Amino acid sequence: MGLAKTEIFTEEQNTIASMAKVLGHPARVSILEYLFKLNTCVCGDLVDEIGLAQATISQHLKELKSMGLIKGSVEGTSVCYCINLENWSRMKNTLAEFLDQDLTSNTCC
Repeated sequence: MGLAKTEIFTEEQNTIASMAKVLGHPARVSILEYLFKLNTCVCGDLVDEIGLAQATISQHLKELKSMGLIKGSVEGTSVCYCINLENWSRMKNTLAEFLDQDLTSNTCC
C-alpha cells in the first residue's frame, strides 16, 4: 500500500480527514449515538447494545478516544465512557465550516 503523504496537506486538511475517518464506520457512529442517549456508558453495555465482540468494541472505542471524541474513567474493573463535549463541539464547528463552503460560492463550473 502506498504512503498517504499527509505531510503535503495542511494541518486543517489532515484534521478534517481524520474526523471523517473516525465517523466513517457505522459501529463508531452507533457507539456515539448510544453514548449521547445514555450520557455515560460502561463498555460491557456497548457489547450488548451493538452486538459486536468485546475486542471489536474496544478497538472502535480506542479510535474514538484517540480522536478525543470520548473520554473514559475507570470504575472498579470497568471503564465508563462518555462524550468529550468540548472536542465534539470543536469537531462540529470544523466540519460545519468545511461543509458550508458552498454557501459562500456563487460560481458554477
